[in-house]
Amino acid sequence: MARAPAGGATRTKMPALTDAAGIETAKRLGVALTHPDRAVYEAEKITKAQLVAYYDAVAEPMLRHVANRPLSLVRRPHGSDHTFFQKHDSGGFPAAFKTVKIAETVGKTDLYLYIADEAGLAASVQMNALELHIWGSHIDDLERPDRIVFDIDPDEGLGIDAVRQAALDIRDGLARWALQSFPLATGGKGIHVIAPLRPVLDWPEVKLFCKTFADKLAEVEPDRFTSNIRKAKRTGRIFVDYLRNERGATAIAPFSTRARAGAPCAVPLSWEEVAKLKKLGGMSLPEAVERAAGPDPWPHYFDLTQSITKAMLSSVAGDKMPKS
Repeated sequence: MARAPAGGATRTKMPALTDAAGIETAKRLGVALTHPDRAVYEAEKITKAQLVAYYDAVAEPMLRHVANRPLSLVRRPHGSDHTFFQKHDSGGFPAAFKTVKIAETVGKTDLYLYIADEAGLAASVQMNALELHIWGSHIDDLERPDRIVFDIDPDEGLGIDAVRQAALDIRDGLARWALQSFPLATGGKGIHVIAPLRPVLDWPEVKLFCKTFADKLAEVEPDRFTSNIRKAKRTGRIFVDYLRNERGATAIAPFSTRARAGAPCAVPLSWEEVAKLKKLGGMSLPEAVERAAGPDPWPHYFDLTQSITKAMLSSVAGDKMPKS
């Protein structure tokens, strides 16, 4: 199956996130970068070229998660205060963007976007993309997901303690199904708990497992959790969003920037870091670069051979949950 390239040697020197570095990177990659000194984060004075330099610095670990997966982009055109999601090829994209034909649920086939290499990351900057969201499957095996994501979405007023404990509890719940998971600081107010999978089951089966898992959390601790998407049901509780585990749904990619004030980045964390976490909101560009150059907080992520099996699906559907 088409997968992202394996990681290489750890960088020994922090790269400079400068206009000159970004312009040189775009030139090396063959990506035409127009108006490289134009600010994409005006308050932070971060330019297009600096963003290209950032993606050059984090490309190695990021592409292992992003390459050859259908994408949704969050774009903010120059001069606009508004962002929009885009998943289909509308024309005018640089050659570094690739397309794959995917049948919609209603039967129509459309062209979806994906990237395969570092040039694609630079091209996303040229297209004013501030966020890259990925499918849970690769283009060569679209109907069988190879990762699941639980998005911890706290109600207004819930603090870091509630989010941190929810992430740890979801980790422990998945571990009872022999699924090892990894935390991602989303750059927003929550945490994603992600488990890599061998692609064995189809989307409806994987979604059923994830829904039942989230429903069980809400059933056991209704004062803490809800699996109901309705805002009215979230008061004082954490919404365990399992809906990212369905065909066509996406989740923020590791090391992607966010279209938020401060230009935060979504970054992998270790569980030891989560247990000591004092604030949410991701990391700055320089902090994310340092994270990418240092020890991998998700060791063995790509080595795991775990999966959701038919037997597990039957057990969870029959409410035969593993005990603590």
